[in-house]
Amino acid sequence: MANKSDQARAYVVGAYRFMVELDGMLVAGFSEVSGLNSELELQEVAEGGLNQYTHRLPGRVRLEPLVLKRGMTTTNELWSWYSDVMRGVIQRKSGSIILYNEKDQEFRRWNFYDAYPTKWSGADLRASSSEIAVEYVELTHNGFKAR
Repeated sequence: MANKSDQARAYVVGAYRFMVELDGMLVAGFSEVSGLNSELELQEVAEGGLNQYTHRLPGRVRLEPLVLKRGMTTTNELWSWYSDVMRGVIQRKSGSIILYNEKDQEFRRWNFYDAYPTKWSGADLRASSSEIAVEYVELTHNGFKAR
């Protein structure tokens, strides 16, 4: 029989079952996603008359770009999207990063908004390597929400 400490233990999932969705379409298997970071900048304001005390007040939110990595596929949609942005045709897309539990049920979803690619990198090619060719795209966005 489970005791109270077992029932109160936090449930955690692995970081290896996930999908990326762009404008409602699941995009072919990314091997890595990073940049789900947000930081609140602080403003320091000295209190008048008390030199030893400083108030730390919340300021702007700083967001890091999302970085999506995947093996190169026969489709070229990431490069095409980035190429359009280079030509000045900026199509913003919203999407989601979806984390699944061990039963392949959705565990957590981060919805990001108004993203567009600002960096694309193709594969590092080496004749002596047996690694797969990996491309990555960096997306600048206007925020995300966890659901």
